[in-house]
Amino acid sequence: MLAVNYSTIRNNLKNYCDKVTDEYETVIITRKDEKNVVLISLDEYNAMAKAVKNTAYLAMIDKSMAQLARGEGKVHELIEVD
Repeated sequence: MLAVNYSTIRNNLKNYCDKVTDEYETVIITRKDEKNVVLISLDEYNAMAKAVKNTAYLAMIDKSMAQLARGEGKVHELIEVD
């Protein structure tokens, strides 16, 4: 992980973009008033987004399992479709 100030990134953007995509580097761009940002590859972003979705889905399943364990489940008749 690299921390680079805004001016350096601005002057060397291509080089840092190449580091992010080719070397799987994460770059923290430091700015005034600690309004920092992070530069990551699209592949890394997509992996993180997928992990968040999976975490939310698993949390929903855990909640449902806890409801069933407390006896809060409901029985429904199956509807037959012709």
